[in-house]
Amino acid sequence: MALKKFKATSPGIRHAVLIDRSDLSKEGPHKSLTRKIKRNVGRNNRGVITTRHKSAGVKKLYRQIDFKRDKKDVPAIIESVEYDPNRTAFISLVKYADGERRYILSPDDTKVGDEIISSEEAPIRPGNSMPLKRIPQGTYVHSVELRPGAGATIGRSAGTSIQVMGGDKGYIQLKMPSGEYRLVKEDSYATIGTVSNPDQKNVKYGKAGRKRKKGIRPSVRGVAMSYKHPHGGGQGKSGRHGTGGPAKDRWGNKIGKRTRRDRKVSSKFIVRRRPSKNKFKKYKTVI
Repeated sequence: MALKKFKATSPGIRHAVLIDRSDLSKEGPHKSLTRKIKRNVGRNNRGVITTRHKSAGVKKLYRQIDFKRDKKDVPAIIESVEYDPNRTAFISLVKYADGERRYILSPDDTKVGDEIISSEEAPIRPGNSMPLKRIPQGTYVHSVELRPGAGATIGRSAGTSIQVMGGDKGYIQLKMPSGEYRLVKEDSYATIGTVSNPDQKNVKYGKAGRKRKKGIRPSVRGVAMSYKHPHGGGQGKSGRHGTGGPAKDRWGNKIGKRTRRDRKVSSKFIVRRRPSKNKFKKYKTVI
């Protein structure tokens, strides 16, 4: 897929950069693979906002995606590639040899008419699903299971890929998109290739209305709030109000507490943490 840029005929379209979806299927979703979802995003049972910057967006049907790929050794043909309003990636409607249809995440470099299969002896081809122990080192995969048979939980968003680095003692080491190295059991299934729609990261919505339809509410800056916020108050833009770092008390000590558990069960499977995003951390001060 490509990106669309527009002639500046209005302020809302002047800077907009959107995905060109002209190659996707024009038909609606497969009816038996859709269901309704409750639209209660960001609010509790009393209607009080519990998660900021989120809303339900436009009304939409949920497409039931086959994340387990548990129909083993049965070939399937890609019938159509469709838009899914519930995720950033595109989805593919596949028809198995026995007549059953399912939705899967559409891998990049696949098209209508391609054959895919989920098997231990499947060839290394985009869209095929197999255990990690059968995948050669250096291969890029997506839709990876953290526990065998539990269904894919990582590597599912648009343009995502995870690199297989090698294995030992029943575990396979994976390089995550964040740069983190993680161990996953060798019997966990993964799908070859990269998730479709890699240009999603370059999208610019152009106006607030498009974000509202996606379920994204406005984000108000703290410095624009009243004095009741640690960054707010003052006449105009008066000072930084402590936005240069974490909140501190009058003696300069950090206030608040750590919110991450120190002894998470999954920590033992992380070989190397993702690199820091602090660009000044990599430079050492020489005295």
